Amino acid sequence: MNQDHTQAILTAFQQMSPWEIAAALMGVAYILLAAKESQWCWLFALFSTLVYTVLFWQDQLPMQALLNFYYMGMAIYGFWLWHQHGKQTDTLQISRRPWLWHLGFIAAGLVVSALVSSYLQKTGQSQSPVLDAYTTVFSVMNTWLIARKVLENWLYWAVIDGAATLLYVQTGYYATAALFVLNTILAIVGFISWVKLYRQQTVEY
Repeated sequence: MNQDHTQAILTAFQQMSPWEIAAALMGVAYILLAAKESQWCWLFALFSTLVYTVLFWQDQLPMQALLNFYYMGMAIYGFWLWHQHGKQTDTLQISRRPWLWHLGFIAAGLVVSALVSSYLQKTGQSQSPVLDAYTTVFSVMNTWLIARKVLENWLYWAVIDGAATLLYVQTGYYATAALFVLNTILAIVGFISWVKLYRQQTVEY
C-alpha cells in the first residue's frame, strides 16, 4: 500500500459523517444481538439500513441503496417472525439445510447475479457492476435465511461481507469497508455461537 493510498484511507475516516458512524455502530449491534438470538437485533438493523439507504442513494450506488431498502423490510419481517412465537427469543428453533439444498441455493444466486451484473455493465449504472451484483443478490437471498434462523446463513455472510469489503474499497468507502472487515469476523463468531445453540436445542428436543 503506497503513501497516497494510505492517506486516502485516513482522509476517508476523518470525513466520516456522524450518520455513517451511527449506521456502522448499529450494524455491529445488530450482528452481536443476532448471534445471541435476540429479537431486538432487528430494531438496530432497521435504523442502520435506513441510514445506509439514504447515504448510498445520495452517493449514486443505487444497487446498495435498494439492497438496504430491502433490508429495512426484512428487519420488520424478521422481528415479527422471531416475536410471533412468544416473548422468548429461542422459540423459533435454529435449523439446518441439506447440502443439495445449498447447491441449488448457490446455483440460483449465481445465475441471477450474472444476469444483474450483465445489466449493470450494459447500463453503466454501477461503479463496480460484478461485485455490486453478486453481493446484492446473495445478500437479498441470505437475509431470508437469517430471518428463518438457518444455521448456515453465517457462512454465507462471511463470504458476502468479505466481497463487500472489496467493493467498498474499490468505490472509496474505506470506513464502511473497515466495518465489513469486522462484520466478516463477527459472522464467524455468530456461526460458532449458533452451532453451540443448535447442539443445545438438539439435546433438549
